[in-house]
Amino acid sequence: MSETPSRVELSPFTVADQDEFCSLVAASAGLHTPWMQLPATPEAFQDWMRRFDGGANLGFLIRVRETGAAAGMVNINSIIRGRYQGASLGYAAFAPSAGRGYMTEGLTLVLRYAFEELRLHRLEANVQPGNTASLAVVRRLGFRYEGLSPDYLYIDGAWRDHERWAVTAPAPWTPDPSLPDV
Repeated sequence: MSETPSRVELSPFTVADQDEFCSLVAASAGLHTPWMQLPATPEAFQDWMRRFDGGANLGFLIRVRETGAAAGMVNINSIIRGRYQGASLGYAAFAPSAGRGYMTEGLTLVLRYAFEELRLHRLEANVQPGNTASLAVVRRLGFRYEGLSPDYLYIDGAWRDHERWAVTAPAPWTPDPSLPDV
């Protein structure tokens, strides 16, 4: 049985995405508040893009194959090698495409990339308890609930509790011995 092709593809962030990204963030403010803060101005976007220098953080737009429109974004944050081989995910849908399943498909591609290409073992998603849409996505993707982290991240002017959800690479999986132990 062949796998159904995804309706979306991953596109690494570039500085050329600035105008589109900022426009979509502005259009999605009601969807993102108070769950996350994304750069909405060119200056904030340029500052934000620096986090992807050095390889510890990777960022992607989730684009609809048929139209090329950005449906959302996802970051693989704080990649740690050595014995941990893990990272955390940050993600957000953009309002014009929300509710169509594109984020689930895009995050599925990110999980495959993280486990198969980056050879990570563990990915975490930290989600505010009231963010029902985001919680539905992690559940759908097989993440397991690991607990509550009080006052975990400072977002929208306050320290916010987050539920910690995680998924590990499908077995069998062993670390690539050529990866640095950092």
